[in-house]
Amino acid sequence: MIIGLLKENNGENRVALLPESVAAFVKLNTKVIVEKDAGISAFASDDDYIKAGAEIVSRDDVFSKAQLIIKIHPLDIAENSKLKENTVFVATINPFFNTEIVKDLQNRSITSFSLETIPRTSRAQAMDILSSMATVSGYKAVLESALNLPKFFPMFMTAAGTITPAKMLILGAGVAGLQAVATARKLGAVVEVFDVRSAVKEEVMSLGAKFVEVEGAVDDKSAGGYAVEQTEEFKQKQAALIHEHAIKSDVIITTAAIPGKKAPILIKKETILAMKPGSVLIDLAASTGGNCEFTKNNEVVIENGVKIIGKSNYPSEMPSDASKMFGKNVINFVKLMITKEGELNLNFEDDLIKGTCITHNKEIINERVKAIL
Repeated sequence: MIIGLLKENNGENRVALLPESVAAFVKLNTKVIVEKDAGISAFASDDDYIKAGAEIVSRDDVFSKAQLIIKIHPLDIAENSKLKENTVFVATINPFFNTEIVKDLQNRSITSFSLETIPRTSRAQAMDILSSMATVSGYKAVLESALNLPKFFPMFMTAAGTITPAKMLILGAGVAGLQAVATARKLGAVVEVFDVRSAVKEEVMSLGAKFVEVEGAVDDKSAGGYAVEQTEEFKQKQAALIHEHAIKSDVIITTAAIPGKKAPILIKKETILAMKPGSVLIDLAASTGGNCEFTKNNEVVIENGVKIIGKSNYPSEMPSDASKMFGKNVINFVKLMITKEGELNLNFEDDLIKGTCITHNKEIINERVKAIL
């Protein structure tokens, strides 16, 4: 089998496979072809790929020769047309929002897998690209907030007096939120965390943060660790408590997302208008609408002296390690499709393969995507 690696575009610095990941596929008796300069933004040269056993080719050659193509972001519809019928395409397609791309893949008889839809089971942990990239996002969000905040994070005892520590509020205690807690605590901030899932309280407290709890939350264990829609009564209690803690904070980092839906608004206009000028808000849910009413994706907005940074792709700003983590997840997943002889074998009896597959034989396979379309 020939595996093809495509270069990312639209300012993405990561690459789906670094040379070390390519070497792992070569050991599985597959041939790997890599688009010229695919890893250049992640500091991996074509020579590095050649040493790992890959062949450097043009972008068109990847489309024409590869049976399985790997990429981070989906192709646009224009490039979908370059995929041969029955090609296997592995990426993060974001099918709940990129419905036209999904329909196009379906019509072209492309077998597509969207890595972010992999079932969140213990067996899938080594393939969970959402957790890997969320680790990067939580870390980088804290560093950016520290650079933008006009005061110190830690407490200092100086000859000029005592500098009080920064107060941070983190909304959402998933992987990104917990990594943000760990990083912020190392930098000396006082951290509070809000999450509708009571199960994360112990983790939050073990990292040295205070857990802000609202009674009456709906906690659906079948949601795979994600937050779920809450009742209107709960939302009102939640809004009041978040407002109370937010206006006392120097930094807010929001991470709340509901798969397949617009991000919930947790920080409203009146909260921003009541916050201290100079405060910073980092919205990691910006790509799906944001958790703050003022958020604009990939933009910095200043309201009432509060800097609101909408950014969902921090991993692109840390391309070496982010690509390394992404590639390891990809290897662990794609290995499920490769025989000992290095041939392609799609076993739809495997819950991870079936759960991650979006289109196959001109059909929508993923049940949640099928319900939307």
